[in-house]
Amino acid sequence: MATPQSSSRQSSSLSSSPMSSRMQSLQVDSVQRWMEDLRHMTEVECMCVLQAKPIGVEEDAQQGELIVASAVGGGDHVARNNLQTLLRRALVVSTELGKMFQRLEKGRWQRVHSTAVRANCHVRSLVHEYGAARNIPPEMQKYEKSLLEKCMELTNITERCLHTDDEFFLKSMREAIHEILTDVSDSFSNMIDMALANEIQVLIKQIETSDSVFTIGSAISNLLSLTQDGPQLCSIIAKEGAVVALFKICRQDCFSDLYAHALRTVASICCVEEGINQLDNVDGILCLADILTDENSAEAARAEAAAVVAQITSPHHTSTQHLASFLESMHDIVTALIKLCESASCGEVFLLASAALANITFFDSMACEILLQLNAIHILLQACRDRQRVDTPYSKDQVVTILANLSVLEQSAPEVLQEKGIERLLLLLGEKPSSSSPSEGAACERVQQKAAVTLARLSRDPDVAQTAIQLKAVPRLIELCRSPAERNNSDSVLVACLAALRRLAAGCPDSIEAADHQQLIKPRLVDSFLLCSNMEESFV
Repeated sequence: MATPQSSSRQSSSLSSSPMSSRMQSLQVDSVQRWMEDLRHMTEVECMCVLQAKPIGVEEDAQQGELIVASAVGGGDHVARNNLQTLLRRALVVSTELGKMFQRLEKGRWQRVHSTAVRANCHVRSLVHEYGAARNIPPEMQKYEKSLLEKCMELTNITERCLHTDDEFFLKSMREAIHEILTDVSDSFSNMIDMALANEIQVLIKQIETSDSVFTIGSAISNLLSLTQDGPQLCSIIAKEGAVVALFKICRQDCFSDLYAHALRTVASICCVEEGINQLDNVDGILCLADILTDENSAEAARAEAAAVVAQITSPHHTSTQHLASFLESMHDIVTALIKLCESASCGEVFLLASAALANITFFDSMACEILLQLNAIHILLQACRDRQRVDTPYSKDQVVTILANLSVLEQSAPEVLQEKGIERLLLLLGEKPSSSSPSEGAACERVQQKAAVTLARLSRDPDVAQTAIQLKAVPRLIELCRSPAERNNSDSVLVACLAALRRLAAGCPDSIEAADHQQLIKPRLVDSFLLCSNMEESFV
């Protein structure tokens, strides 16, 4: 499962890709944003003409640098603007290079050349602005020089193609331009990665060396904002040692107010293997266990620690080496998480804690046994009756996932019966989205599917099967099988409902009418599936 990553955490699910995002928008008004964007959209052809003219007075150049520097600002504002400007300009250049590839394939030489001119100008402007605001490392300066030379070469060679109609010449030029363009793209990506690494190092140094809660908190905010730009940037952040620095903060009592903020950033970084490896190397799991089990820790800090646990235990991760150290602390962590589910003050806290538990129950059956001992079925089903804690399909998805995994154990059936869990499962079979959101619709499908799976597993127990039949589970399962709209046209829900229906029919054959038995029970499962998946809505 992917850990909930957005500020609302509502798009998390067991089947979604890791870490959906907590993108923080720039805190600027529309006019300021427009003026900043206007700087990046200068008439580049005019700028190229100006670049070819000598500037005789050095004061003019210095004044231009001052204008650039003043636009960036000072202190923390410098770091934030450097990063945001860098990402914006990188996007502009990448877009222009992408257009060049497309236009080159179509042989639109005038457009190819004009795009090369724009890309060249944007790259030069980016290099100049960044250089005015930061001391550039020598290694990066080499990349910049090489990139600028290649951009100029690209501009010159595309210009030559404007003055000929020789198809043979243009064909050979197309291959040469494609090769140069590929080099420019690779060099630009490397330069941007180095520039971002340079900026990230500045932020990490602030976290490691400052004693100011405000300065450290601001640096963490900037890192968190960067993690929302995708896995590639998270990898750079991890490689620069951000996880190590953040856990140092989480191990100092004087920075306890920053624990939640730091851990949220760690969770975002750990969507990539490099982040998880760093966490493992600094015994981050022990730190998480300490925060989760400390009753004096703020609920927000424990919730974010749960988010990190959910992230590192996600089935989407290919590496499982870190789970060995997790097993050593699993009992304490599972105990703390179920307590957090019980005491959660809001839906987001419950979602994070239950998401972590859902993942843990997937990779170790011992976790399921621990949860049964901790009265987890009672706690989770009670939470389902509390709209303050379980208020969305995403939270219900986590609950029913845990119940599905617990239902593998035979001793779970009596507890589910005692807590009126069959009634709850039937309610979950009727889960429907309250909006047209695709993610909410997908969450509802997962809730229906897992509720049917749980019912099928529990119905091995004759008492459970009899209770389910008395509560009219069979008509509801038949309705889900026969009506695509009821299951949101989901094939996975259909398969789960057919399996549950067949399990109930095996124990109580008289509960299924002859026509339904003939179509849904008697044929092979695949034949019943094909029949229902192609069926128009019908209850006959």
